[in-house]
Amino acid sequence: MKEDIRKMLEDVLPLVNFDSDFLFSELDSLGVTTILMTLSDAYHITLDATDATPRNLRSLDSLVALVESKLNP
Repeated sequence: MKEDIRKMLEDVLPLVNFDSDFLFSELDSLGVTTILMTLSDAYHITLDATDATPRNLRSLDSLVALVESKLNP
């Protein structure tokens, strides 16, 4: 799943370094929205503004954990 998410997000946000441990600091509001919409559409889950926290968007691993938590509530 991690590599699938990486590929999807690199396609829509090619200038973002998804290997960063400080991913949130590299994102503007459009980037955050793009990530949430991309993951919501790809995995048929609901992600909204309450999910857009520095903790959830800290790294690729934290994004994977967010998706997994929505898939397995």
